Amino acid sequence: MALLQIAEPGQSSAPHEHRIAIGIDLGTTHSLVATVLSGKAKVLNDEQGRVLLPSIVHYANQTTYFGDEAKPFLTTDPKNTITSVKRFMGRSKVDIKFQHPYTLLGEDNQMPAFETAQGHKTPVEISAEILKQLKDRAESSLGNPINGAVITVPAYFDEAQRQATRDAAQLAGLNVLRLLNEPTAAAVAYGLDQEANLEQNQNYVIYDLGGGTFDVSILRFSQGVFEVLATGGHTALGGDDLDRLIVKWAKKQLNIETLDDSEYAHAIVSARKAKEALTDQESAKLELADQALILDRPTFEEIIKVALDKTISVCKRVMRDAKLDLDDIQNVVLVGGSTRSYAVQKAVREVFNQEPLCTINPDEVVAIGASITANQLIGNSKDGSLLLDVTPLSLGLETMGGLVERLISRNTAIPVARRQEFTTYQDGQTAMLIHVVQGERDLVEHCRSLGRFILRGIPPMTAGQARIEVTYQVDADGLLSVSAKETTSGVQAQIDIKPSYGLSDTDMERLLVDGFKFAEEDKNLRHLQETKVEAKRELEALEQALKVDAHLLTSEQLNQLNVAKQHLETQLETSEIKAIEDSVEQLKIHSDAFAAARMNQHIDAALKGTKLDDWSNSN
Repeated sequence: MALLQIAEPGQSSAPHEHRIAIGIDLGTTHSLVATVLSGKAKVLNDEQGRVLLPSIVHYANQTTYFGDEAKPFLTTDPKNTITSVKRFMGRSKVDIKFQHPYTLLGEDNQMPAFETAQGHKTPVEISAEILKQLKDRAESSLGNPINGAVITVPAYFDEAQRQATRDAAQLAGLNVLRLLNEPTAAAVAYGLDQEANLEQNQNYVIYDLGGGTFDVSILRFSQGVFEVLATGGHTALGGDDLDRLIVKWAKKQLNIETLDDSEYAHAIVSARKAKEALTDQESAKLELADQALILDRPTFEEIIKVALDKTISVCKRVMRDAKLDLDDIQNVVLVGGSTRSYAVQKAVREVFNQEPLCTINPDEVVAIGASITANQLIGNSKDGSLLLDVTPLSLGLETMGGLVERLISRNTAIPVARRQEFTTYQDGQTAMLIHVVQGERDLVEHCRSLGRFILRGIPPMTAGQARIEVTYQVDADGLLSVSAKETTSGVQAQIDIKPSYGLSDTDMERLLVDGFKFAEEDKNLRHLQETKVEAKRELEALEQALKVDAHLLTSEQLNQLNVAKQHLETQLETSEIKAIEDSVEQLKIHSDAFAAARMNQHIDAALKGTKLDDWSNSN
């Protein structure tokens, strides 16, 4: 089985054709493009020989500057110089709580736009500008048009952030073969290069600390198969945050309360230079608002400890998810420019008790892996390896009582499709609301709503008779589509989940942590809600039966039944599971007698006027 098999129809080429495919690492601070030439992955450079394109766009009144040409404007015109735009992708205005110099426009619950000298620019448009620069670089280097591209995203990007990335690529004129998780791309780069030396069942930790995001994935390599066992991360934690921590420390040391936008931009640049210098030096000079101080290694380690501790905490959680111990890990792969820091390497080394693997340039490894995958998807390579990514959070729908029925659990390999049957709750029900949710809790109120749609045209039937087939499908890019179909009539409806904004880093962390923290509480709440739903179903069925056959009961029987019914209704207002269950059992004593009377009546009606000979002659 090969990666080629998951290409979209029509994308694979004839055996004699070589089509041009590229891999793009759309990074927070830097972006790269790579391709496979003569069987070897290569990162492409610009006319000045630079492989890294700073992810910066400057909007002047008449001209737009990109990358290195836009860098000087970070300090002279920060409001019109957009950097780290990836941190704004697929997120709402209200979710953006980190410091920045920009004027953001739009509603709180929508992805914002930047106010620039050239008008309003959305994160999708700005990302498209960066992608267009990389596409032009590739076409200039290769001398041919690009047939397709694989673009990498953080493993923890949710549906909204992935969709925003795909939209940006299409706006840039790229044919997107696949969105690929960044840690997985790194695994492809290492695994395919060293496949001949791999033994079975090797487990790798991919520790990816870039400019603005952090991801960690555990992958298993076995007989040519790359499988993501578990993944986790932080969508707002990276080298940018280390720079901010340094600036915060420096402000405190120099007793500086506030900085204007220009001073802050200068301070960030100075902090970044000092951080990079400490990789090879014991100390570095740091400038802040025309003042200077010395930053040494021990102080630097103490400053960024809070950020590194967060990454280590995520690593430990992902290890638990994968059900692995430290002894089960063969190699730790470092990815992302921030892993060049000696402090990061030291922290990783201490946690995993081994020297991390960084034989491929950490800045380039993701782009290289993406180009290898793109080369396979476009049809140029028939490598016999299969790549399996996973869903970062569970996906489900709302059922009666506000409960979540999970159809796809977190860390399920993708692409994946899951189908499950549901039924109606009320007699004569002709429509059903499908509420799609994401999260690890058992109650809808504790999860994130992704979308809703209504299946109409269900034939009116007795409650429980209709068969509604709901299908969840996550494609290779991690994008979700949901469909519902009533099997007897064939009526159906569907929705592609495209939320207007993504999860904030706080929400992403909360959904996962709360899933563990409140597991026992959720179990009890689910039991309570399920008990209540069944009790209400019992009451509703009894109410319908009394409307038709109440005359079968004596006054005393009817009174006893009503008393038991009212007692159950009262208990349903409480949260006492045992009291509700006891009330249901008490009601059943009377309702079972009523059900027997109804059955006898229907049997009598069926046999009325029938002779014994009719039965004997029927044989």
